[in-house]
Amino acid sequence: MSEQVDIRLNEVAPTTSHGLAGDFATFDGRYSVADLDSVQPFAPVKPAFEWSRVVGPAVIFVLFIAFWQYMHESGMRTFFDKPGFLLPSPVTVINDSFVNAKARNNLINGLGWTTLVALTGLAITIVIGISLAVMMAQAKWVERSTYPYLVALQAIPILAIVPIINSVFGGGINARLLVVVMISIFPIVTNTLFGLQSADVGQHDLFTLRGASRWTRLRKLQLPSAMPAIFTGFRISAGLSVIGAVVGEQFFRQGSKPGIGIVMEQYRQKGIYPQTYGGLIIAAGLGIAMFLVFGWVSKRVVGHWHESARKAA
Repeated sequence: MSEQVDIRLNEVAPTTSHGLAGDFATFDGRYSVADLDSVQPFAPVKPAFEWSRVVGPAVIFVLFIAFWQYMHESGMRTFFDKPGFLLPSPVTVINDSFVNAKARNNLINGLGWTTLVALTGLAITIVIGISLAVMMAQAKWVERSTYPYLVALQAIPILAIVPIINSVFGGGINARLLVVVMISIFPIVTNTLFGLQSADVGQHDLFTLRGASRWTRLRKLQLPSAMPAIFTGFRISAGLSVIGAVVGEQFFRQGSKPGIGIVMEQYRQKGIYPQTYGGLIIAAGLGIAMFLVFGWVSKRVVGHWHESARKAA
């Protein structure tokens, strides 16, 4: 009986030093290390195309255009007792804003300046917001001292402090950048702070056992774990930065940099409403484009290695 046991133990004993492969290299005499090395992992299953991603938005878009046309023809008069020309039809807006060469050039020029202000302000916001969130995550007293003022900054109406901003920063592009930072900083700070504080407790304990420094813990554990939350904040603030740029242009019009908000206001003052709505469409398109760009960057950076991406798949 003992001889049979020795034979069975010898059959399953590792004969190589290749990790787990060696543990099963001669099991039952049927497999070798070369056989295990030649095994290829299963190819990832490509998810099926979801038609709801196309059909749903398309249906909502058609309904929106139909409602817009209805409001132009009779809705403005029926519900608000206002003339229909205050809300031009979609066809009129497209023709007068984008087919007309002069109006199109004015709107595109304004779009360029608005994009510059929005991207510059967003870059400043990202640097300040992430730095502040890191300090808040590293020291509880910093979070307790700073968070109430961030909430207050988010709640301040821009219109209420326009005279102060104008007197300190003037009415040019610096004031517009300040408005962008004020409007878009809160989501970046809160999402980054949430991500930094949501790292796995077990992994924190492992870093503690290894005697990792605070910088090592931040760089190798907290920041990678926080990437999905950080990019969520980026996407939210990307849209808010466009709002901040347009709002800033409405209040601060000095200088030779007429953004899309200034162009829209000029058309509105002249009673040219189709181009005003054309500028509104361009501003909305800019916000959507920036949101999608940061979503694409998030997928490239986070990829499929993060747990949230694997769960979504």
